[in-house]
Amino acid sequence: MDEAVTQHWRPTIKGRILVAAFGFGLWALAIETRLVWLQVYRHHELAAWGDNQRQRVAEVAPRRGDIVDRHGRTLALSVDADSIYAVPGHVASPEDTARAVCEALVDCGDEERELFLRRLRQKRAFVYLRRQVGPGEAKRVTDLDLPGIGLLAESCRFYPNRELAAHVLGYVGTDNTGLAGIEQTYDSRIRGREGTILVETDAHQRAFSRVERPPTAGATLELTIDAQLQHIAERELREAVKAERAEGGTIVMMDPHTGEILALANDPTFNPNSFRRSQPDVWRNRGVQEIYEPGSTFKIVTASAAIEERAYTTDEVIDVSAGTIRIGSRLVEDVHRYGPLSFTDVLVKSSNVGAIKIGDRVGSRRLGQYVLRFGFGRRACGDLPGETPGMLSDPARWSAGTLASISMGYEIGVTPVQMVAAVSAVANQGELPQPRVVRAVRTALRRTEITPVTPRRVITADTASQLLGIMEQVVERGTATQAAVPGYTVAGKTGTASKIVNGVYSDTDYHASFVGFVPSRQPALAVLVVIDSPHRSKDRIFGGVVAAPIFSRVATQALRYLRIPPTLNPSPPVLVASTTSGGASDTLGTIEAVAAPIEAGDLDVRTGPPTIPNLRGLGAREAVLRLARLGLVARLSGDGIVVHQDPEPGTPVEQRSSCRLWLVRAPLSAGSQER
Repeated sequence: MDEAVTQHWRPTIKGRILVAAFGFGLWALAIETRLVWLQVYRHHELAAWGDNQRQRVAEVAPRRGDIVDRHGRTLALSVDADSIYAVPGHVASPEDTARAVCEALVDCGDEERELFLRRLRQKRAFVYLRRQVGPGEAKRVTDLDLPGIGLLAESCRFYPNRELAAHVLGYVGTDNTGLAGIEQTYDSRIRGREGTILVETDAHQRAFSRVERPPTAGATLELTIDAQLQHIAERELREAVKAERAEGGTIVMMDPHTGEILALANDPTFNPNSFRRSQPDVWRNRGVQEIYEPGSTFKIVTASAAIEERAYTTDEVIDVSAGTIRIGSRLVEDVHRYGPLSFTDVLVKSSNVGAIKIGDRVGSRRLGQYVLRFGFGRRACGDLPGETPGMLSDPARWSAGTLASISMGYEIGVTPVQMVAAVSAVANQGELPQPRVVRAVRTALRRTEITPVTPRRVITADTASQLLGIMEQVVERGTATQAAVPGYTVAGKTGTASKIVNGVYSDTDYHASFVGFVPSRQPALAVLVVIDSPHRSKDRIFGGVVAAPIFSRVATQALRYLRIPPTLNPSPPVLVASTTSGGASDTLGTIEAVAAPIEAGDLDVRTGPPTIPNLRGLGAREAVLRLARLGLVARLSGDGIVVHQDPEPGTPVEQRSSCRLWLVRAPLSAGSQER
């Protein structure tokens, strides 16, 4: 019986073993399938997930490149500043830590303390509490010796000259990104490459390893700005705005040949080191973002079109004796009543009636062409962000009223930089330069020049010459006598334009302006002064009495700083002699003294008294220039190159008042004999 029972159970036990084996096989297959799924198909996803749980990466801002002026003076640089960070897993009590850190900081209120607390409760390996704190705050936090709280040195932007050129430079946010000015436009070049901090943590979010990859510094920007000229412009503008009780103002100083902006000053201004403490409207760069109606300074464009298109000659008489002119329902008046005026005197006296008559003869189509040629209606400078193209309607749709208004500088919105560039075309013999504020980008390896845009011809040199003469008379005997600079010839034009307030032209708020260049015959500086809403008195609203004196003060100091010699009453004049065809006598003529600095070879104070240089082989112009720098009169016979001179090279200068030069068109042959 026992044997029978045993035989009965044997198949049952065997079946159970088979079932168990089958179940184990299925379990093994499931495990293997799961492993293949996790380790093969989801390997990269899970590995990244694991790294994300184990590692935390924080970016470290790079050191921004410096910004320097045209002479290498530092305008902006990066310095180290401490930022407060936390490793939340190491913080013992988030509430107590947040409160202690907040008490150690300046201007830390309940709102920021709550922010600290929220960050300390995050399940992260690294968080910032406050970026770029002061040295005193950093020391107080260090003295607390709080678990999980530390300091990290970061690069911080610093402007050593505070407000100087603030609107040109702009400012930088705490994330090392340029937010305005050059800092914004060239951010990608001067920002550099970011570094990283890698923090590894265990399962309890406790940090056990930290690896840093240092950031790469950015490039240095070299500007066209001259820090000293910028200081002069800002100081004079600030004093003028205060004295005239004005809302603000702008001064732009530019090289009229190259378009390099030497100074761009705005008032009111701000300190870019603490820009958040200023009102946002103060951040606006009036030089490229402020649109204003230029008034009579725009008559230069109207006159250019008239002369270039031969609509008028400069001595043609225009009848403005009525003192008024009706355009549709509008009655336009001159400030003063005149009799008939020549074309020249219309600009010298700044007659609105005369300007309207000039514009009417030129016509909308032709005047519109010149307005566009002079760069109005489009952005003038690509270096500064937020620049406006101004306001200009389509010339094809100008009405008679619009033509009249634009002829005298109304119904058109311009920026200060556009206006100074347009006048620079007159100073530059008819070629319009493109304004710019960046000269070069410097790295550790090389200096790369920013290639300037070639000046574009807008009027002929002859037209520019005629306008120059008219603009000189504006300063000599017209509306801008207070713009005169002692010792120098000045060319310029005043402007006074009523502002639009609440949709109508105001009778109390004006833009008073003056634009000109100096020395007028050898221009070194083009300067625009705009004063917004002078309120000192009812009579002090005109460009000639408000803006022109500011130009004079700025130009006087700038010319002295640049060491540009006077051009009025030079001593002695440069005389040029030419031999008549018969060779019997010399005809003397006087040319304008050339204002040029003494060059090497002309005068060497280390070797004693100056001597007459060797001029043989030089052209007439170069020889005359060299003698003029030594104060000698040049007497020329013939033309070409110098082949003989009297006195001989090496003769002391003080023993002579003139030097005789003989010139020929071709070099002497072997058989020739010097005279």
